[in-house]
Amino acid sequence: MTRIDRKFAALRAEGRKAFVAYVMAGDPDYETSLALVKGLPGAGVDIIELGMPFTDPMADGPVIQLAGQRALAGGQTLDKTLAMVRSFRETDDETPIVMMGYYNPIYSRGVPKFLDQAREVGIDGLIVVDLPPEEDEELCLPAQAAGLNFIRLATPTTDDKRLPKVLQNTSGFVYYVSITGITGAAAAQAADVAPEVARIKAKTDLPVVVGFGVRSQETAEAIAGVADGAVVGSAIVKRIEDHRPVGEILEFVAELASAAHRA
Repeated sequence: MTRIDRKFAALRAEGRKAFVAYVMAGDPDYETSLALVKGLPGAGVDIIELGMPFTDPMADGPVIQLAGQRALAGGQTLDKTLAMVRSFRETDDETPIVMMGYYNPIYSRGVPKFLDQAREVGIDGLIVVDLPPEEDEELCLPAQAAGLNFIRLATPTTDDKRLPKVLQNTSGFVYYVSITGITGAAAAQAADVAPEVARIKAKTDLPVVVGFGVRSQETAEAIAGVADGAVVGSAIVKRIEDHRPVGEILEFVAELASAAHRA
């Protein structure tokens, strides 16, 4: 079992839903970003999604795009992102970390080398949004063979014909994108999400967590109530953009986590 598998098993045993937080590695700078990431578990975060800065983040809205630009301008690299995970693991060997981003930096590094490094520093899973199931041999299958979960996105446009292909080699959990479009574009609606989550869960035993458009305590609780967990990204990253202190950001995260755990 991976850390992700163990985390969801523990949450099920406790009767709780998962709260997943996304931050961009290196935003606004390495040290601040590392301090924030290290503080997330104490704020109630069950799984950390760590963004890999990239110059062409096509699935991301302005808030996440700007976070990537800030990180890159501050000198964040793939090596520094891996180093950040290694540093995190010095004090936390339990909280799962999922690296989220795009294939280009991984391809440039070389898949075997990247997977060796990811496993060595303590990364548990990958979300690579621009690799469809038809390209599973590129990264998905090698990642699984290396012991990393490969987490796939399902969307409102993933119909019943497409869904089995999406689920075929997915592991860890399924990430349901609650809205069509980019991150931060609209608010998620539990009434719209609930039947879609049920449709996915009828086809897989994997947990289904929901992200995109989860911005507030109320939304986090409502979405977690109809899924296995909720993901918040842009609302957290916007506070980083606004130069809020790390402690204040973690207080906001703790409020969201508490709301999701109430569901």
